[in-house]
Amino acid sequence: MGKVTDEIKTIHKTFIEKQHMFFVASAPLSENGHVNLSPKGMDSFRVLSPNKVAYLDFISSGNETSAHTLENGRITFMFCSFDGSPQILRLYGQGKVILHNMSEWNKISNNFELTSAVRQIIVADIHRVQTSCGFGVPIFEFKGQRVIHEKWADKMGNEKLEKYMIENNLVSVDGLSTHLGKIH
Repeated sequence: MGKVTDEIKTIHKTFIEKQHMFFVASAPLSENGHVNLSPKGMDSFRVLSPNKVAYLDFISSGNETSAHTLENGRITFMFCSFDGSPQILRLYGQGKVILHNMSEWNKISNNFELTSAVRQIIVADIHRVQTSCGFGVPIFEFKGQRVIHEKWADKMGNEKLEKYMIENNLVSVDGLSTHLGKIH
């Protein structure tokens, strides 16, 4: 059954590295605000230390995690085993966004293979790690990562991607400014 610890142990890191996808949850402080839950993949998650993780955040139709971390920092990651032994792992922490023009960018981005679709890196300090059984999670067969996103970004080019982010990524669905909105 479930266990709680205050850091990512080797067994947790090994489990994380075997997963092909994960989920990110964040929310604004407003009781009327929308909770955001996003699936992620594409080998974009890294455990940097027992209490620090990062993931590549790709250009997309919204930028909720950026707005929520700017407002309050709260972030949760969830990993589910879809094959083998059932397990769920959650990481609770305080997140922040690292943009291309920030001093931390080079140090953090060196942990990843970057593509033209990368918008920012989300880094989180983790204070709670929780496992649970995952008995209710179905078994799925992994067939591969999609390459559509990278092809889309390459086809758009830098100028059109910048325009797309200005039009779609500066404000959350609840009207909160994102980190991108603070630099434009």
